Amino acid sequence: MILLLRAVARFVVLVLLVALALVGLTAAVFSIQGGDSPLSLPGLAEHTRLPEVEETVGDYLDQLEADGPLAKISALAGVGAVLAGVLLLLGVLAPRRKRLVIFDNGEAGRLGARRRTLAGVAEALAEQARGVTQARARVRPRGRLRIARLRVTVSHGRNYQDREVEERVLSAISPLVDSSGLTPRVEARVGKRGARVE
Repeated sequence: MILLLRAVARFVVLVLLVALALVGLTAAVFSIQGGDSPLSLPGLAEHTRLPEVEETVGDYLDQLEADGPLAKISALAGVGAVLAGVLLLLGVLAPRRKRLVIFDNGEAGRLGARRRTLAGVAEALAEQARGVTQARARVRPRGRLRIARLRVTVSHGRNYQDREVEERVLSAISPLVDSSGLTPRVEARVGKRGARVE
């Protein structure tokens, strides 16, 4: 959820920065000449029809001050804008949680490793098993409602059985599993043609 909010916040900031840059560039161009010249700020006001906009906004504000459906809709829109702003602030200011697998948490400190690092180690160990042509690993750290898992998917040659290769891979990754407390799951399948042969 936080990652989605962070991405949306970055997109909104980018759009606002581009819009602000375009407004600033337009104001700079129309500040070249003075008076009522075409490239002057009064000329920009005429091009954007600011007097007509002022009249329209004035009518809207008059209706907003009075009791009626427009006032209620505007109030709901304001509440929605405030909530959207709070969510965007959460996306920007919320600390990014580091997804670590903890090996040991004692008085001397905490020992852990990142998911990608452990996945790379698991892949290297799995590829040492006889018959394995390719290995992919994915680590899921311990959560509030789930245990830490290590999922390894390996490909093997056609002259090996899935179960046989899975047992070899489990044996190969056992040092990592024993030290990290990860629950392993190995899936073996026949590799595609052209894969390296062990």
